Amino acid sequence: MAKTVAIVHHADRRTDVHMPYAPGIVVTRGRLVFLSGVTAAAVYHSHPHRDEEFELPPTMREQAVLAMENLKKTLEAAGCGLRDLVSATRFLTDVREQDDLNRVWADYLEGHLPTTTTVEVSRLATHPRCKIEISAIAVTDDLHGGPDMAPHSHGGPDMAPKPPTLGPPRRSRRGPR
Repeated sequence: MAKTVAIVHHADRRTDVHMPYAPGIVVTRGRLVFLSGVTAAAVYHSHPHRDEEFELPPTMREQAVLAMENLKKTLEAAGCGLRDLVSATRFLTDVREQDDLNRVWADYLEGHLPTTTTVEVSRLATHPRCKIEISAIAVTDDLHGGPDMAPHSHGGPDMAPKPPTLGPPRRSRRGPR
């Protein structure tokens, strides 16, 4: 089935102001895609972290571009794109740089408005040089299929670009309740 997504507006909605986000979104059909937070750093990096893997540009604008590219790449790996975003939480280390992030965000989303929450934090866990982290939820068509779900070594599914079929359901790591 095709996805069904509707933006929620208040009855007393103001139309004289620009809103760079949707107040709410209702999803009644589609496949949900949950993304871990992405930064300007490479998505795949060493754990524990190694300093040499975090040579990042100094400005919010440059880091926002890299983070958006990482977000886009992860969405594409899941069989969807930036226009499928329905919600995002953006963590900044300096809220005074929010306008720089918003300009990059708007350039990438080209008028698409997911719900967003922006939070200032003292530091991101990834690395002290990281200025931005974005966690997101997307929804794509049920018919789209998306990538195959293959068992992963940690017990959960792993996305792989194969014909669309679902692997075994993820089992809880908790014991019986």
